[in-house]
Amino acid sequence: MARSRDRARERATQRARSELKNTAYEIFVGILSILSIFNLVLIYVFDATPSLQQILWVMNGIFSLIFLGDFLFRIFTAPSAAHYFFIGYGWADLFASLPFPQLKVLRVFRLLRVFRLLRQVGIRSIWATLIHDRANSALMTLLLMGILVLQFGSLWILRVEENAKGANITTASDALWYVIVTISTVGYGDQYPVTNAGRIIGSFIIIVGVGIFGTFTGYLANLFLGPTKNTEKSDNTSDAAADPASDTTSDATVASDAGSAERPSTSPAAEQAAVIAPDVAGGVTSEAEAPADVAERLRAVIEQSEAAAAELRRILADTTT
Repeated sequence: MARSRDRARERATQRARSELKNTAYEIFVGILSILSIFNLVLIYVFDATPSLQQILWVMNGIFSLIFLGDFLFRIFTAPSAAHYFFIGYGWADLFASLPFPQLKVLRVFRLLRVFRLLRQVGIRSIWATLIHDRANSALMTLLLMGILVLQFGSLWILRVEENAKGANITTASDALWYVIVTISTVGYGDQYPVTNAGRIIGSFIIIVGVGIFGTFTGYLANLFLGPTKNTEKSDNTSDAAADPASDTTSDATVASDAGSAERPSTSPAAEQAAVIAPDVAGGVTSEAEAPADVAERLRAVIEQSEAAAAELRRILADTTT
């Protein structure tokens, strides 16, 4: 019974991992789902302020585009598109991404799916993945911070500056434009706060914008200019292959030195044999390389031997007589 439970739990975990995209991306989508549902509440809260409602509707339009892209990404990468659409709340993702206010409540199903997948994977696994995949985690964090600053920065700056004397940020378009220009650190100066509270909010947006775009620029530089994993792997492989060769060479050198140090001194006869040995070795080696030359050398050696033997017989004959 316990084994069957463990197997069922393991199959559920494997299914969740197959449905789960990048962990940081899933958390990003989950937080956006919460924010989009929260915006529906804010729309009714700011019912008396049409300009603030316009900002919320613009943000909901941005969320709809993001969620529509998320739906297309999931249905094209899912192990089973039918399982995702009918069982994995894919139909709710599609309807919630359409520009109809009545259907945005269906984003709750997206949040429930993300929560279910992350719970089945486990908190420890999620944390380890976030720490290991720091690049994607940083990118998702930057995108989330940019969206939060764009929405709440626009709401705050418009609420503070809208009715101020001499203000030039008086509409939703002015507030969104000011926040976008400030976050991007461009700073055209055509829109600017005139109240102390607005300047404090603007300073906060400037600081956050510098951090966001500075980190984002570093991420892009590392992505396009940094070494790839294949290059690092090939470099490590070549270094590992070069080290044994150098060790073998050094070992051979040491062995050669040790052998020459331990070699005993030779007698004159041994030295004479050593002189003759290279000729024989050379003959054997050259025999393998050039048979005609070896045969010629052997013939000359035989002739010299016969001449030496004839001379020895002549000398012996003279001494006996």
